[in-house]
Amino acid sequence: MTIVGLTGGIGSGKTTVANAFKALGIPIYIADEEAKKLMNKSKVIQRKLTELFGEEAFKNGVLNRPYIADVIFNNKSYLAQMNAIVHPRVARHFEKWVLKQTAPYVIKEVAVLFENGGYKACDLVITVTAPKDVRVARLLSRDEMTKARIEAIMNNQWDDKDRVALSNFVIENIDLEKTRAQVLKIHHKILKRIA
Repeated sequence: MTIVGLTGGIGSGKTTVANAFKALGIPIYIADEEAKKLMNKSKVIQRKLTELFGEEAFKNGVLNRPYIADVIFNNKSYLAQMNAIVHPRVARHFEKWVLKQTAPYVIKEVAVLFENGGYKACDLVITVTAPKDVRVARLLSRDEMTKARIEAIMNNQWDDKDRVALSNFVIENIDLEKTRAQVLKIHHKILKRIA
């Protein structure tokens, strides 16, 4: 099974691109969503995160995301420790998920694909880009975020030029119709590569 990594900075439109591939019949694994599910379901993860962040980490068995975000925002070492707990379990979950797929390739969407070294487990990588001002505007309109928090997240992620340098394909996601056309073109290129 060919694994295609899909990544991009926060607000670049990874989900929009993933949905365009999904419309073409390609199975999509959204690592952040699966990580959230695992953090709320796995007793082992819950225990380890409670040891790391304290009793406030979960409220009524559900991850207390605002609290965790505040802790991480103020101390970056917590992010690395949390990732060390969660990422290996997400990787195992993904491996099991891949075995159930029958499409010619699958897409694994990961915001920090390069930052966490996950790109090494992908056969191909697509990076989604958009100008910074467009990304910030998208995030301010859809999420309850401040500019300061957006900047902090962006500062923890790789720069587009660094991602692009290691990518097989790049999609500039500004105009939806142009994005869909790029997705279709890349889809055909991937099918040719793996034929």
